[in-house]
Amino acid sequence: MQLRFALMDHSLIPEPLLKEPHPLLQKISEFTTNPSQPINPSFQLSSELQSYLSGRSLLVDELPFSIHTLHEHYMNGYILYEQGVNKGQCHRCGNNKPHLFATFHCSRCHTGCTYCRNCIMMGRVSECTPLIRWNGPEPDSPPGTFDWTGTLSEAQKAASEQMISAVKANNDLLVWAVCGAGKTEVLFEGIDEALRQNKRVCIAAPRTDVILELSPRLKKVFPQTKVTTLYGGSEERHSYGQLVLSTTHQLYRYKEAFDVMIIDEVDAFPYSYDSSLQGAVEKARKPQSSIIYLTATPDQKTQQECARGKRNFIGIPARFHRHPIPLPKFVWCDLWKKSLKKNRIPLALKKWVSIRLQQSKQALIFFPTVDLMEKALPLFQDMHPLIESVHAEDPKRKEKVMKMRQGEIPILLTTTILERGVTIPNIDVAVLGAEEKIFTESALVQIAGRVGRSADYPTGDIVYFHYGRTREMIKALLHIDQMNKEAEKRGLLHGH
Repeated sequence: MQLRFALMDHSLIPEPLLKEPHPLLQKISEFTTNPSQPINPSFQLSSELQSYLSGRSLLVDELPFSIHTLHEHYMNGYILYEQGVNKGQCHRCGNNKPHLFATFHCSRCHTGCTYCRNCIMMGRVSECTPLIRWNGPEPDSPPGTFDWTGTLSEAQKAASEQMISAVKANNDLLVWAVCGAGKTEVLFEGIDEALRQNKRVCIAAPRTDVILELSPRLKKVFPQTKVTTLYGGSEERHSYGQLVLSTTHQLYRYKEAFDVMIIDEVDAFPYSYDSSLQGAVEKARKPQSSIIYLTATPDQKTQQECARGKRNFIGIPARFHRHPIPLPKFVWCDLWKKSLKKNRIPLALKKWVSIRLQQSKQALIFFPTVDLMEKALPLFQDMHPLIESVHAEDPKRKEKVMKMRQGEIPILLTTTILERGVTIPNIDVAVLGAEEKIFTESALVQIAGRVGRSADYPTGDIVYFHYGRTREMIKALLHIDQMNKEAEKRGLLHGH
């Protein structure tokens, strides 16, 4: 909802609440100061509004409360009216790129009104849209129980202790842990420490799949803590959580909310490429807070900072089950695109798939594009009718991943959407066209990391089918080999 305001007795009064027409109604963005009111301790605040708005910055349209209720809380100091867009800056997502703004004739403020296109999918923020913020105390959250009886490996234990120290001291920490190291378990004791200090914790990840996988695990470990899971369209987005699991996009709605921010998959798209998402993380943390970054594949710059001692980091080079990470094999696959065009599966890949089907061994096959994968799907279904494919926009994505987990799909063709965050115990993995640009070192390391994750099945086959080796393929192989050597050197592998 767009609103105009009048300034009366050092208070902003929304247009719908004015008893009579006011000569000077202005957009929120036109006021040089946004006066706030002193907190009235004897005011009976709405605990529902408090839990809905605490730590967040929302549009009037997103709040299921009347303008009367909101304004009453404003007049008693519990709510702030803040600017949405002004001077070429969006105060929700931080966008300041001129081409990501547009102007329209607004029926509320009756002028040309500029809005932000960068975060339009979360509702329109414009020059006459106030962002509503809570200015009172946070809801009470009594500390819950910590219900986890697992044990940590020595490398996990060291990382867990570093995290506890970072949480206590409001420091930042990077945890560089190989795929399958058990990063989630490393977080438990640090989260428990934060919750016992009545700190509010957020775990953010770029992808919905990762959030959906983490949610049941954390609810089980912290059974009495209010855990909220946020992603586009999630049912829980209106309730207050002491522990919040969120896709990075949902953080646009938060402001100075969290004492501990945990960013999972910090190297993953879109977070690693989008400075406005990185800004959203900064905006969502409190001025005194700690950020814990988690990654299996830090970018070159981060790796160099770690090597030079410029980053507070701890490495976990071994998996929790103490087996090395399977090394990828490179297999020449001739003109594989030509084969697919002629409705043939490239011979080397077809042989590999036949063996998996004979052995009833599940597998993932990664494709560089959706088009190539869709073209290949019927050819694979000729080999086995239950073979399926999945990609980011697939409406049945969740069901297919679930079916794969339950062993109902023998082989799943996929884009890089499943390169991380999904654990299927006993699988082999192939990449078709490993030389394609989308398969960066990071993507190839993550894909290889799908294999051998379970203690019951610590080995497996990972093959990069290619038409020419690339630097990225070689870097991925060396990266995995380096981690295995580091783990061996530190005595973190079986028999060492």
